[in-house]
Amino acid sequence: MSNAGVIDAAGKVRAGEELDVSSLRKWMSLHMPEVQGEPDVTQYSGGASNWTYRLKFETDDLVLRRPPAGTKAKGAHDMGREYRLQKALEPVFSYVPKMRGYSDDESVIGAEFYMMNRVAGIIPRRNLPRGLEMNADQVRTMCTNVLDTLIALHQVDYKSANLENLGAGEGYTRRQIEGWSKRYSNARTWNVPKGNKVMKWLAENMPKKETLCITHNDFRFDNVVLDEQDPTKVIGVLDWELATIGDPLMDLGNMLAYWVEAGDDKFYRSTRRQPTTLDGMMTRNEVIEYYCQRMNLEVKNIAFYQVYGLFRLAGIAQQIYYRYHHKQTRNPAFKNYWIFVNYLNHRSCKIIKESR
Repeated sequence: MSNAGVIDAAGKVRAGEELDVSSLRKWMSLHMPEVQGEPDVTQYSGGASNWTYRLKFETDDLVLRRPPAGTKAKGAHDMGREYRLQKALEPVFSYVPKMRGYSDDESVIGAEFYMMNRVAGIIPRRNLPRGLEMNADQVRTMCTNVLDTLIALHQVDYKSANLENLGAGEGYTRRQIEGWSKRYSNARTWNVPKGNKVMKWLAENMPKKETLCITHNDFRFDNVVLDEQDPTKVIGVLDWELATIGDPLMDLGNMLAYWVEAGDDKFYRSTRRQPTTLDGMMTRNEVIEYYCQRMNLEVKNIAFYQVYGLFRLAGIAQQIYYRYHHKQTRNPAFKNYWIFVNYLNHRSCKIIKESR
């Protein structure tokens, strides 16, 4: 069965974000001489930060990623780090796209960039693509395979993969709690909670034991690629910008914050970004049970990781809303983010109360 019509596709390049193809081809002739011809260039609309393009050649199908205009790539948009991480992971984690080239010479296209092979497949966003039908058993298999992919990442021996320098390592949990507490407080506006109760609870309930592994930190359905012939099968994992050496249960908590289930209230369902309400999907509790069983973990304070994930998401949403509130962006999509921040604080407090 072919699902070619539901494969994730790029569209027209946005005005002002065009690639200097002539300059890029000159660079490629020196560093990627195996690629011949002129590309058909399109741009992916998904993703809120880095600009991502598809370059379709006669014999090669490539993706180029670069930071947005006006940013310093060595900060939050470090293309070199993202490239090196995936290149090092490639031999030990088969879901990483094959890296093809990297340049820190900003004179080529106006920013540093890297190129990789395109992973052609289905990306499950808020809803499955039109034309793709899956029954409850297929959905359950897809869900299980996506979780198994995260588990496989967490089981990679990062030391033998020479990825020890990916993060600061020990003390990750404390750095995350302190860091997100500071970022939330700095971005607070008058219409959202101070968050003191949640921040205090997180600081006082940090687990004494910390396990370290490679964490993706943005692992969601819309960052995986499914096989067009068998949509239950994962063939790729995308968007490694936030990956680091961290705690696997905190990575799980981050994922659970986005995991809206069918039985959730109307407001939470309205924030859904992935197809986790489909018949056959696991609930959050089932995800936790499955993950811990496969990782051979006995976790007594899972509430900590759930609250952390929600608080981190509140921090992300509040930072975006802060920019809108102070007219640094006029994107109307951000107008009501403050309501979402209030809601996430409410959910965090509820979990804290139930954990006592």
